[in-house]
Amino acid sequence: MELKEHLQPHAVLIPLPLQGHITPFTHLAMKLASKGFTITFVNTESTHQKIATAQSLKDDNPFSHAQESGLDIRYAKISDGFPLSFDRTANAGQFVEGLIHVFQAHVDDFVENLVLSKPNPPISCIIADSFHVWASTIAKKYNLVNVSFWTEPATVLTVYYHMDLLKSNGHFGCHDKCEDTIRYIPGIQAIEPSDLPSYCQDADTSTVMPRFVFKCIEDAQKADFVIGNTVQELESSTISVLQERQPFYAIGPVFPTSFTKRTISMLPASDYTDWLNSKQDGTVLYISFGSLANLSKQDIMEIAQGILISKVSFIWVLRHNILGSEERNILPLGFKDETIDKGLVVPWCSQLAVLSHPAVGGFLTHCGWNSILESIWCKVPMVCFPILTDQFTNRKLVVDDWRIGVNLCTGRLIRREVVVDNIGRIMSKSDELRKNIEKTKMILQNALSDEGSSEKNLNQFIQDMKNMILQKK
Repeated sequence: MELKEHLQPHAVLIPLPLQGHITPFTHLAMKLASKGFTITFVNTESTHQKIATAQSLKDDNPFSHAQESGLDIRYAKISDGFPLSFDRTANAGQFVEGLIHVFQAHVDDFVENLVLSKPNPPISCIIADSFHVWASTIAKKYNLVNVSFWTEPATVLTVYYHMDLLKSNGHFGCHDKCEDTIRYIPGIQAIEPSDLPSYCQDADTSTVMPRFVFKCIEDAQKADFVIGNTVQELESSTISVLQERQPFYAIGPVFPTSFTKRTISMLPASDYTDWLNSKQDGTVLYISFGSLANLSKQDIMEIAQGILISKVSFIWVLRHNILGSEERNILPLGFKDETIDKGLVVPWCSQLAVLSHPAVGGFLTHCGWNSILESIWCKVPMVCFPILTDQFTNRKLVVDDWRIGVNLCTGRLIRREVVVDNIGRIMSKSDELRKNIEKTKMILQNALSDEGSSEKNLNQFIQDMKNMILQKK
């Protein structure tokens, strides 16, 4: 029995309570469980309530379908330190302060109770989102292997790891004042100051979000292992540099590689699929910025007018995040009426269902990393308009490095004429774009094959982690 317990790791997975982080954590849980792990997946009570409401869960467990397949995934809920009625979106700053100063105590209590309950097999490691500030402290206290799951590109992590170089060279917090290309970050041949993560561009780093991010990065560097939702071949030089600092394993893309009817049927239904079925292949532009909250009315006006002028068929989702608050409708007055023959505006959709539909030929996106990976997998080229955080660096990868997309505009000033031009470029079935995204999709697909880099890296990570678990016994 003791040998069997050593060979079967029991990992506690704790994502950041945001949709873009929970989604890859969910798929990571199933991937590791299929490799023989016991998983305890921890959501906050607030997150669970929203998921349960959106997906109409009958048995209060989002992993029930995985358990039916024999996967050992256990599910738990803990408080994030705020009452369920607290509006986390409207009070984002206060919520993040709570994640920094309060959430750790709730995680500590949960892990302590779990360890004392002596589960079979015993807890052996914690896999925490890299955007948690407490992972190294909790892992050390309970003698657990500390694994950090990085849900963004390796390039972004490398930039964060070299903030000292940005500061010493005058590129940290210089915002629009710097124009010279940065060529001194190890593993990154060249990057423009405007392509750095937004928290490295902002002049004021004393606000809550930069403090939170930098504290998380500081803790992530203490992890025993870092696993990344990326692919070795896409970021090879950057990953090599990271591996000189700590064990880093590129195991992505971490999502289901076939989007089955069962997968889609678990999500809230809408009439957008029927609408897409009525369109010719490759003629629809999918538009999603995750949320419209961070766009000005002027930005949205210019984008909307550009879409009108282009006469492209489109589906515009006001939010693809089931955890977010309902979006207020800030589309221009009369926009829906003027585009009734060409477009569909929906409050929510399953992004995978839309991107994988043959009618979709382009994606106007905020460049969230999950969105980029999904778009590549579905071979849909992108029009990029980054808004926050890693999205600026993600845009650089899509447009400059892999050449599978175009910019919506240069800088932050949107003009409808430029919107029209770039929508036309992406929807024109450009041979170069299609060829490049076909090649990039093959890189992802090959990485996930039995002999691919991501599969080998995952197996190596599991073996290395098992060895460290045995050393801690």
